[in-house]
Amino acid sequence: MKALVIGGTGATGKHLVQDLLQDDSTTEVHIFVRRQVNLSHPKLHVHVVNFEHPEQWADLVRGDAAFSCLGTSLKEAGSKEAQHRIDVDYQLSFARTARRNGVHTFALISAVGADVHSRLFYNRLKGEVEEGVKALQFGRTVILQPSFLDRGAKGRFREDVGMKVFKALNRIGLLRRLRPITTEMLAARMLKLAKTLPDGLHTVTADAIHRT
Repeated sequence: MKALVIGGTGATGKHLVQDLLQDDSTTEVHIFVRRQVNLSHPKLHVHVVNFEHPEQWADLVRGDAAFSCLGTSLKEAGSKEAQHRIDVDYQLSFARTARRNGVHTFALISAVGADVHSRLFYNRLKGEVEEGVKALQFGRTVILQPSFLDRGAKGRFREDVGMKVFKALNRIGLLRRLRPITTEMLAARMLKLAKTLPDGLHTVTADAIHRT
């Protein structure tokens, strides 16, 4: 498998890249990043690109499976417009390019509650990406909707607070379907599902990710 990855330097993406490099069925791993990374491996191909100009790197998006782990927060992006550009525009540009170039499988990390009609800005962003990817009709589409992400020491404040609340509720048997997941586990599940699910559209809920 020739794998293509955006968001490969993020909390989940870095684990996915390592999993792909260690996967015997993966022959090449191409990551698309904004700046050079300190990572070397015989299978790894690093493409430093400007996501604002996909026409400059579109021909590189050729392979068997594409993975999108890209995402940011409003605080990190600096504005809703900037967050939309990263979370929606960049991901859909990558997905459209992959589809035009004949990539068969597209795997996307979304979020629980993704809904293009949601009152919550973040949920609307995730819903917009999901709908855009679905419309492209890849041979196999895998959309993962995790709950809170356990990023370890690099956790975001709001996620950390929410995760602690949910873990406390989980311990007494409440909201088990929304229990947090580590970024390492999420990456492993993403790769497994992209390789093993049959062709078609698959939306994998937070609870189903844990049960995979």
